[in-house]
Amino acid sequence: MHIHIIPNRDSPPTVLLRESYREGTKVSKRTLANLSSLPASQVEAIRAILRGEELRPVAQCFEITASRPHGQVQAIALAMERLGLASLIASKPSAQRDLVLAMVAARIMAPATKLATTRWWHSTTLAEDFGVANADEDDLYEAMDWLLKRQDQIQKKLAARHLHEGGMVLYDLSSSYFEGETCPLAKRGYSRDGKRGTLQVNYGLLTDPRGCPVAVSVHDGNTSDSTTFMPEVRRLREDFHLEQVVIVGDRGMISQKAIDEMSELDGIEWITALKSASIRSLVEQGHLQLDLFDERNLFELSSPDFPGERLVACRNGQLAKLRAYKREQLLAATELSLEEIKASVAAGTLGVSRTTLPLARTVRTLSKPAPPSAVLRSAIAIRRWPPTLMPFSRAM
Repeated sequence: MHIHIIPNRDSPPTVLLRESYREGTKVSKRTLANLSSLPASQVEAIRAILRGEELRPVAQCFEITASRPHGQVQAIALAMERLGLASLIASKPSAQRDLVLAMVAARIMAPATKLATTRWWHSTTLAEDFGVANADEDDLYEAMDWLLKRQDQIQKKLAARHLHEGGMVLYDLSSSYFEGETCPLAKRGYSRDGKRGTLQVNYGLLTDPRGCPVAVSVHDGNTSDSTTFMPEVRRLREDFHLEQVVIVGDRGMISQKAIDEMSELDGIEWITALKSASIRSLVEQGHLQLDLFDERNLFELSSPDFPGERLVACRNGQLAKLRAYKREQLLAATELSLEEIKASVAAGTLGVSRTTLPLARTVRTLSKPAPPSAVLRSAIAIRRWPPTLMPFSRAM
């Protein structure tokens, strides 16, 4: 048997399965089946069988030696390509740049120590795709040292990409606790991640209005927020060459001293919030009338304590509900403790215990009137602004 293909001028060829036979001295052919409706791959398979070849499923023709995840690696590599991350780190390819990119990808997929990272990424296609299959933990640390030297250049590129004249810049300080004793920056200070009593390192983050990071700075763990603010303002001028900008920080970040310094810098606007003591003073002086919040949630006011500034007060209903709920929970807990004390008095066993003094402090706290900050979150003020900028520079 064999396959016979008959070409047709204006239509697909006719594919016939035929066999030869002999009648006396004459050789003839007869058609066994018309295979014209079959796809070409099946026709070729039939032809191979007729030649005596052995056909097997494709899976049986290969030996699987390894099967590693690849999808997430490709997704992150594609995102890096679209963001132009490689050219942001360094304009020319290098082994250090490949290591940095691989560490970023690994940090997204499976955060770990450098030693663990070099072991983990061989369980995926990351090491081969990024060209770091032979790297060890020492290579990663060397790449980080190389990256640190390029920090200023990278931040300038980010600033040129995300910041612009007359735009808004956000800045805040945070901290991370530190395990160890050899870091010169590790100090005990105000813990923002709830790890009280531990060493920590503070870091400041400068972002665009969306929160996209532009620059980072590292400080001693006991550094206060306000002392890191003005260096960032000067960085905007000196390193990023921005002459007009609005910088936003919380009430603990932008101090009155910083506001006075910025008032002498043309083109630097600021947005921050009043502290609770200032809000209480406005209420006591009659400049802030709490009953106005029955009619509106946002209104403007003025005060001689803030000359040349614009104050806007806003009632935060969600915060008021949260504080009212917390207060009710404290009252309920106090009542429960008072019942225990009452029972002790009746039994004649009351004494100064570890719980009596904290309870007394709680009762004194709950007996005080709720501060104005329980009704208002903060106030907004401005010193001056160009027409193209939003007309507030002290925000909630």
